[in-house]
Amino acid sequence: MLIGEYEHSLDVKGRLIMPAKLRADIGDTFIVTKGLDGCLFAFSQNEWLNFETKLKALPLSDKNARNFVRFFLSGATECEIDKQGRFLIPTNLREAANLSKETVIIGVGTRIEIWDKEKWAKCDEEISADEIAENMTMLGI
Repeated sequence: MLIGEYEHSLDVKGRLIMPAKLRADIGDTFIVTKGLDGCLFAFSQNEWLNFETKLKALPLSDKNARNFVRFFLSGATECEIDKQGRFLIPTNLREAANLSKETVIIGVGTRIEIWDKEKWAKCDEEISADEIAENMTMLGI
């Protein structure tokens, strides 16, 4: 399971170190795409296939569904971890997530999220445990 929070810096070429604790679950080759809330999503090959299957099942006749599929698939790219544990985030994805030098990588179960450090701090600050607790029954937890 992909869990934890890790801070790393992008190098000048746009490479980022994949935390060692996440490498075994994400694999040496994985998919990175635009995510929600202003971050990037990274999926293992198996999780990407599961996600892609769900996207393919969406109705082509529904404009919102088409836009949802476009959003995730248009920017998706396969990434590989090099011998130093780094992977290259393409320019279009770095720009989509407004990644600066300092980043935060978080494991959220079935995927990894890659955040600009400042943006993650603001997002994390806005997360209210009390509000989450109140809504857990709606989520079936």
